[in-house]
Amino acid sequence: MSRDVISLNIPDLSGFAKTLRADLLALPELPGHLTLLGLLAHAAGYQNYQVLRAKAPAALPGPDVKRLTKAKRAFDTDGRMQAWPSQTTVQHLCLWVFWTRLPSRRNLTEAEVNRVLQAGSTFGDHVLLRRSLIDAGLMSRAQDGSVYRRIEQTPPPEALGLIHAITQRP
Repeated sequence: MSRDVISLNIPDLSGFAKTLRADLLALPELPGHLTLLGLLAHAAGYQNYQVLRAKAPAALPGPDVKRLTKAKRAFDTDGRMQAWPSQTTVQHLCLWVFWTRLPSRRNLTEAEVNRVLQAGSTFGDHVLLRRSLIDAGLMSRAQDGSVYRRIEQTPPPEALGLIHAITQRP
């Protein structure tokens, strides 16, 4: 079951604690889960939990930890990709590491791109990597294959996490 992430900003913690204590003392027995959510919302100044939930800003989705872990496993301790992941979403995430290794705002030859990809992988299929970078929209290629260029864009948070993890390895 997915859970909503709701931030609760409490400007007056003392007042919050006093209200929560008074509400708890007024109950005949220990409250259940839903009652406790209502009491917390009331102590924070909301009418009830539903009002708190409705007024809470939408939470941004966090990184998919399982996918990030799988992507990290595709790289060795030297930051070279040692295996091509089977899941497409993990493959796409791994491509961002190669994207960072390509020079920005510069035309490259196929040989230059191949050198970068071969240096960053040990599984021996730089052609697959090159094609995948193009298919994923991370790199462009001239019609005749003479010029390659990294497409400048901001990596998504999940990709930034992987890039950081791979570049910070000992």
